[in-house]
Amino acid sequence: MTTAPPENGAWYLGKRLPPIGLMYVAAALEKAGFEVQMLDNYLMKKSTGEIKQLVTNLNPQIVGITCGSATYARCVETAKGIKEALPNCKIVVGGWHASYVPDSLLANPEIDYVVMGEGERAITQLATCITNGNEPAAATIPGVACRRQGKNIKNPPKFIENMDEIPYPARHLLPLELYDRTIEYLSVKPADIMSISRGCIFNCGFCETRKLWGNICRAFSPQRVIDEIQDLQSKYGTKGLYFINDNFTLRKKETIELCNLMIKNKLDLEWVCDTRVDLVSQELLETMSKAGCKTIWFGVESGSQKILQRIGRNTTLEQIESAFKLCRKNGIQTACSFMLGVPDETLKDMESSLKFAKKLNPEWCLFNIFIANPDSKLYQEVLESKNYVRLDEFLLSVKTKEFDYNSLMAIQKRFFKEFHRSPKQILKRVRREGVVNFAKRRLNPSAQKNVGIA
Repeated sequence: MTTAPPENGAWYLGKRLPPIGLMYVAAALEKAGFEVQMLDNYLMKKSTGEIKQLVTNLNPQIVGITCGSATYARCVETAKGIKEALPNCKIVVGGWHASYVPDSLLANPEIDYVVMGEGERAITQLATCITNGNEPAAATIPGVACRRQGKNIKNPPKFIENMDEIPYPARHLLPLELYDRTIEYLSVKPADIMSISRGCIFNCGFCETRKLWGNICRAFSPQRVIDEIQDLQSKYGTKGLYFINDNFTLRKKETIELCNLMIKNKLDLEWVCDTRVDLVSQELLETMSKAGCKTIWFGVESGSQKILQRIGRNTTLEQIESAFKLCRKNGIQTACSFMLGVPDETLKDMESSLKFAKKLNPEWCLFNIFIANPDSKLYQEVLESKNYVRLDEFLLSVKTKEFDYNSLMAIQKRFFKEFHRSPKQILKRVRREGVVNFAKRRLNPSAQKNVGIA
């Protein structure tokens, strides 16, 4: 089950994509012989009362809930409701927040177990122990945290080395017809998301992905990726894909092999990916373009070299410009994001980001307010500095003499308008969307509510 953040929160993003992490966990449980049902409550928005009635009717032995820091309160509320309805049901919580601050979840007696790190193997072993009546053994499973004799036991996770053993995500357990199934950066539909790798070798100060997935990049084999794409096409009519992994091109040899297999199999597919500006080259982009890559999303983060170094991005403005020029040369559109309000940033630094965004001239650009997420390097620095606005129990926004959270929202809004109303951007959108569609967007502009949770 997923839970949603409050709709009046800055992190509420509106459009909801299928919860791919939860689909992987569900698939692993099904493979192990368990009967599984899924509820994406970010999409369905059922009340706690409705959830209580649902679990009463189903009477499950175990309910799993995925939790991010922004959804912590909803997660706990849901767990309490389920326990009221089914006192003997075991509640297991996984996800980002569970991996970073498991003790905060175990502080709630309604939550029986927490899964840290990737969940497929841990949840399967845990479910086997619970259903076999062998809960003492559950306290020894890698990646599982629980309470025993008044103490919290937290077993370090072990990562799955052979990713190909993980089954395809259990998309059949979700009402896919209720999802948008469009990707803004692609012209085709239906479009879906895929995750094909885990782990990050980089050490950006605003991110703690490595604690969830590890500091070594593991990936499905290129042929395994092709097989899943073909499965998506045959079962769900997929014509577009968004590879949502942070560094799609990190493994250059495997990326080229995957692209060549796409070309060889003549997949009728358009796709978009995310990567770093220092992980692309002419050879790579030329092959990706031939294989159907239409857009690449880059986390540029800042137009100030000082800030890029401060946040541990370790890229240069020259590398960023070079990557965008190479994409343009190979017919690949660009999308990017900048962060506003990171530690030690000034208003002048933010203006440098807007100026640099205009210079890069990508097809899409977001300006996200930096929100420190528990357990990242910058989170600890912000917490210790006491220069912050607390947005909720866990999430923090930087506060200085020059800006606070409210003024950052005003800056974000201004930057968004200035960038997207420039003559270059207007011309790009007219060419991309057509005059009629663009006119509709101008008449009904949607406010940018995306806020980066780092």
